[in-house]
Amino acid sequence: MLRRFLIIAGLLVAMVLAGGFALLMQRQSTYDGNIRRIAEPFPVESERPPKPVGEAQNWLLIGSDRRPGEAGAQRADTIMILHLPADRARIYVIGIPRDAYVPIKGHGNDKINASYAYGGPKLLISTVERFTGVRIDHFAAVDFAGFVAMTKAIGGIDVYVSRTTHDPMNKVTWRQGTVHLEGEQTLLFVRQRYNLPGGDFDRIRRQQAVIKAMGKKLRDSSVFEIDAFLQEATKSLSVDPGVSVSLLRDLAIELRGVEDLTALTTPNTGSAMVKGASVVKIDKAQADRLFEAVRQDAIARYVEESGGINDTDLLY
Repeated sequence: MLRRFLIIAGLLVAMVLAGGFALLMQRQSTYDGNIRRIAEPFPVESERPPKPVGEAQNWLLIGSDRRPGEAGAQRADTIMILHLPADRARIYVIGIPRDAYVPIKGHGNDKINASYAYGGPKLLISTVERFTGVRIDHFAAVDFAGFVAMTKAIGGIDVYVSRTTHDPMNKVTWRQGTVHLEGEQTLLFVRQRYNLPGGDFDRIRRQQAVIKAMGKKLRDSSVFEIDAFLQEATKSLSVDPGVSVSLLRDLAIELRGVEDLTALTTPNTGSAMVKGASVVKIDKAQADRLFEAVRQDAIARYVEESGGINDTDLLY
């Protein structure tokens, strides 16, 4: 009797899972229709670095208040390189400080996020590729307002805050310990800059921590929560023409065994004043070492030699 019950229960679970998978498959065209494609976002081929080693992939992810091409000032609030090694054994997220002082073609040296204002995704990608020597395979821009709906769809996320911190601009205090973020709270958390011990560097850690937490929560979410999340996520997403839902689905399958990601920040020597503006000076020797590891798909060895760095370990 027990055996029969277990068989029936197993069949019911299988039917629910199959139904959920069918639901997500059915929604593919909807997800695809939500995503906005950016025409010709990449620089001319002759100005680009070589393609990555093997099957490794590098994505440039940005977060901003508006989608590319919308009216108004366009500065990338968040800039990250997502490195997927050929073996897909890990996910690496490398934060680039938005105030990093780098050469921008046709504009001299300036904050890296100014390249987005000057020339949109194409100039930003060109600037990142010239600065890092890393070829960008895909580009994705997320409208920060989408974080509100995305976290609501999965019932919020949890992050661990190492020290109680007050946000004087929004009059919010983040208490030490596990903090639950949902809706507007998520947006306030990832956008706080003032009164953080490390300023923009802690802000980068927060944004990386939220990405990690979303990934963890999605693994435990129901198929209906995942569907709601994907509906909202794709509405907030602008990508290069090579990004399709099928590509994202295949990547999700390849990365299904990955339970965490490693977060790093581009090596730098801290803030400095240049022409009356606060900028971040890059530690060229150390940054070259990091990005060479990315180019050679050897970032796991780089992290091991660097002492297992994970920028979200100390989160304020």
